[in-house]
Amino acid sequence: MLRLAGARVLDDRELTGVLAALAADPVASCMVAARVESVGLDPWRLGGEVWSFDHRSLRGGRVDALCFAGPNLIPLSGGQAALRGFADRARRRGRTCSSLVGPAEQVIGLWEELERDWGPAREVRADQPLLAMGGAPSVRPDPLVRPVRPAELERYLPAAIAMFVEEVGVDPCVEDGGAGYRARVAELIASGRAFARFENGEVVFKAEIGAMSRQVGQIQGVWVRPDRRGHGVGAAGTAAVADRLVRGLGRTASLYVNGYNSPARAAYRKIGFTQVGQYATVLF
Repeated sequence: MLRLAGARVLDDRELTGVLAALAADPVASCMVAARVESVGLDPWRLGGEVWSFDHRSLRGGRVDALCFAGPNLIPLSGGQAALRGFADRARRRGRTCSSLVGPAEQVIGLWEELERDWGPAREVRADQPLLAMGGAPSVRPDPLVRPVRPAELERYLPAAIAMFVEEVGVDPCVEDGGAGYRARVAELIASGRAFARFENGEVVFKAEIGAMSRQVGQIQGVWVRPDRRGHGVGAAGTAAVADRLVRGLGRTASLYVNGYNSPARAAYRKIGFTQVGQYATVLF
């Protein structure tokens, strides 16, 4: 079927083609694949829209360009024409996302199209190595790192907030007193995807599995209490979460890290992560 050029919203009739496109790079697409595999392409259930860009007939249902538009805008694939199409649709929609994030070439290309209308950004992180590991960690996993229990939310939340402020540069409690962020953290705990090491009732290490597709789990929010940094707590803790993903859940463990964070990059190399791609993030 011949279609007019431009970005359009996909629906469940094109689910097979979208899943095939996501599977072509399962590590880079984990955040979107985790949602689509779970609920399909219906925007209401998905919490956002999946866009494609059509410039010719859909050859056998193949999807050549993809972008997720939800709480984050995540361009995954497509050439310059697709990025222009995604930017046009994003401008018409208005900025509702808190960031652009995803493969660096896509994110930076889309930002170049949007910056005049959406800028300035609060921060552009153009160098974020995307890492993955599919085997047992080279560092002994910390046996005291375990899933956080729902009853431990109040003890876990201060560490989660501290991590967010350090990593993102804003306080997640400003807009609504922290109710939204608290709810998201509680959901991660309830789903068994928040991990911590407690000492004397306080969190000294934390990390979460933020997205988990059928093939990949993406680790996020890695944090070590400042007085315990530089003593291997982060490496052993991250190894424990990665080991849970790889050997416990049968997934590839992945994460992305700021290029300037040399200590973290060294720790991840020691654990066994290798670079498989490049991410970028534009923060608003």
